[in-house]
Amino acid sequence: MDKLWLKSYPPGVPADIDFSNIESLAQLMEASLKKYAGRQAFMCMDKAILYAELDAMSLRVAAWLQSQGLKKGARVAIMLPNVLQNPVVMVGIIRAGYTVVNVNPLYTPRELEHQLKDSGAEAIFILENFATTLQHVIAKTAVKHVVVASMGDLLGAVKGTIVNFVVRRVKKMVPEFSLPGAITFNRMLSVANKLHMTPVQSTLDDLAFLQYTGGTTGVSKGAMLTHRNIVANIVQAEAWFKPVLSQQESDVQMTMVCALPLYHIFALTVCGLMGMRLGFVNLLIPNPRDIGGFIKELRRHKVDFFPAVNTLFNGLLNHPEFAQLDFSRLKVSMGGGMAVQKAVAVRWESVTGCGICEGYGLSETSPIASANPLETGKLGTIGLPVPSTEIAILDDAGKEVPLGESGEIAIRGPQVMKGYWQNPAETAKVMTEDGYFKSGDVGVMDEDGFTKIVDRKKDMILVSGFNVYPNEIEGVIAMHPGVLECACVGVADEHSGEAVKVFIVKKDQGLTEQDILDFCKDELTGYKRPRHIEFRPDLPKTNVGKILRRELRDDKKAA
Repeated sequence: MDKLWLKSYPPGVPADIDFSNIESLAQLMEASLKKYAGRQAFMCMDKAILYAELDAMSLRVAAWLQSQGLKKGARVAIMLPNVLQNPVVMVGIIRAGYTVVNVNPLYTPRELEHQLKDSGAEAIFILENFATTLQHVIAKTAVKHVVVASMGDLLGAVKGTIVNFVVRRVKKMVPEFSLPGAITFNRMLSVANKLHMTPVQSTLDDLAFLQYTGGTTGVSKGAMLTHRNIVANIVQAEAWFKPVLSQQESDVQMTMVCALPLYHIFALTVCGLMGMRLGFVNLLIPNPRDIGGFIKELRRHKVDFFPAVNTLFNGLLNHPEFAQLDFSRLKVSMGGGMAVQKAVAVRWESVTGCGICEGYGLSETSPIASANPLETGKLGTIGLPVPSTEIAILDDAGKEVPLGESGEIAIRGPQVMKGYWQNPAETAKVMTEDGYFKSGDVGVMDEDGFTKIVDRKKDMILVSGFNVYPNEIEGVIAMHPGVLECACVGVADEHSGEAVKVFIVKKDQGLTEQDILDFCKDELTGYKRPRHIEFRPDLPKTNVGKILRRELRDDKKAA
């Protein structure tokens, strides 16, 4: 396509990025920690830590990990929600020369066991609320070092004690657990006071993150994101927002809302890392589902950057108090993770005065591959390839289709992953010989270089920005003794974009919908659980016996 999208770039956005002066993600972080030392870095529950404090505490985390004998490149898991400990730990792991394995804190034992075993993680930082999950599986993994955090750890002595009392005793959110040999987060920091981190020379080729994502097999795979991948995407995002950033006085600190979980690649790169690069203060929201509490938090701050997914934008708009907030400083509302519905985008702009800039990306692309220009975007599209990125629309043979025709969206650029961790076969399925990553999404590019997603090649279901893979759901439900066979598809849902629907043929005629829901609760994290269950006498199949999910989806549309 000869980079036809460049003609649609806003003034000030470069065609290519240059990060030749950055040696590693660790170096990028350390430059920000020094440059913005006196500024607030992250804020949670009205308690802020300065960049200087993030610098000092992350060094202690790094020193403690090194003192446990972990070698360079070792994998360290983070199983924390959006609390102050999360960025402290993440920065510490990277500075010590290790690889971060981000884990959803709401995972079931089955899901956690797979990720820890597959990654070979040797250490984990986990919130006490979820420690019982780890207790069930730790013996089957390589994890030898456990640091248990609590909600109040970094909130100060008085507030921290009150918060921990409420969480543990009043709300009873911490189930009993036993993890012999584990150390508390604050005790770890105290011990590390006497330790010193041995400087590590990381390179752009070293692994920074194993970011787990599903696949055609239904087994979660670790996308290998190198320091180069992440640094490139941070610099690409910075370049894309350059027109807005250049209007801001350099001594005025901007505020970023971080309501999306930091274990999700969108929040990790855009909020945590780009925010750090630009000296923002990140407003961490541990539980964005509590819309009332979220709005109460927003009332205390004037926000400049607001990354979110469609369901979050919609949830806020439907709360009666949201329209009363002060949006005078809101410069960027960025939608990602799932398609932003037109009605939501229009309403958001009318209430806040700031249009939603919709972007597109995947765990495999660190994540940003494309984004709409802030002023001249096209609603309903995923925008233009970001600097130093190419998008090609390919047919089934891997050849580029003529402009205006649909095909699989393929992405090439410095942010594209190295491959899947210890899985060359799955890597080969998604990478072309000339370095394009095949996304599984079907799109059309117009004459201005804007791409619109029209279908999905994979059977993946997108629930509130999280990938759900039918094979995994079917594999779990098929384990129920009352199920003969089953199939899983995505159906439209006004709240989450799509929801999981399961079709089941009974082996036990007494099987009920509640039996399935109860079974799934133990095996699948919340967003993966079926919202709809339909029992059928049989399922449509090909001549060789393969279940036809597409036919089930079409049945649903006809109904």
